[in-house]
Amino acid sequence: MTQNISLPASVPLLEFHDVTVAYGRRPVLWNIDLSINTPCLFGIIGPNGAGKSTLIKAALGLVPLAGGAVRYEGKQLSGLRARVGYVPQRETVDWDFPVSVLDVVLMGTYARLGWFRRPSLHERQLARECLARVGLSDLAERQIGRLSGGQQQRVFLARALAQQADFYFLDEPMAGVDARSQERIFTVLSELRAAGKLVVVVHHDLRTAAEWFDSVALIDMRLVASGPTASVLTPSNLQSTYAGHLDILDELGRAVEQGGRTL
Repeated sequence: MTQNISLPASVPLLEFHDVTVAYGRRPVLWNIDLSINTPCLFGIIGPNGAGKSTLIKAALGLVPLAGGAVRYEGKQLSGLRARVGYVPQRETVDWDFPVSVLDVVLMGTYARLGWFRRPSLHERQLARECLARVGLSDLAERQIGRLSGGQQQRVFLARALAQQADFYFLDEPMAGVDARSQERIFTVLSELRAAGKLVVVVHHDLRTAAEWFDSVALIDMRLVASGPTASVLTPSNLQSTYAGHLDILDELGRAVEQGGRTL
């Protein structure tokens, strides 16, 4: 059973302290200090190769740290894994694997069941409810590889929902998805935030970042800026993050014109 996160104000929900990650001898993240103190929709934004995905993989223990630490509510990840949900990038998944949509969503219940218990009627009902939340009830028995990209991403979100976690990490969930799926995904993420969950999303589109996220961090191997979206997505911060990518500033201007948050 999930719980709403409630901590003393002095204890961050999620903290990256002096986090450094290197692949071989090449540093990918360098001395990242970042704290998230309250349940929110939090975006991780930056150019290609900036280390955005590596940052959440470091939080999930999927890559080793060359230095620093990641803490949840002041504690290390071990012992809290059942409370942490993850939606990976679509390219990392074998979509030809012969499982149904419902089977994939049921995988979200395994962390709480353990290895030796089979999903019961309760877990199957929970999985169907999670599919309904992402608008895919009618595709429960379809093979996962026969879905569109947007539908596949929504299935993996349903799997994370079935885990009933308190912390959610999503790696580029909007990449290559249709507008309908994007709207549905953001709606579900907003519902999680309203339920007191922390949702951290690697994201690339500045227009929707300005529209949806409460707070963001700009990453380019180092932390450039973090905080409330309106105060972070400024032309000067974006110039520092996307050095030489002037088209990003044009995109920011379009975001303002199209009714995103005031920047």
